[in-house]
Amino acid sequence: MSEESVSKRDPSEVTPDSLLHTGASDDVTPEDLVLASGRDVTPETLEWARRRLEKEGRAAIDAQLP
Repeated sequence: MSEESVSKRDPSEVTPDSLLHTGASDDVTPEDLVLASGRDVTPETLEWARRRLEKEGRAAIDAQLP
């Protein structure tokens, strides 16, 4: 998509700010971390995410997000 087409979007197609959130007030689950990392949810990736969350806390998912 070109920059021009983004700037001319119909306002009805844009997600309203009230629906956008980072989840900062929510607890991060291992599944959240797996999905944020672009991996498939499997028992192995869930275990990887669980260990990472135990070690790094919320910073683990913050590192995955732009």
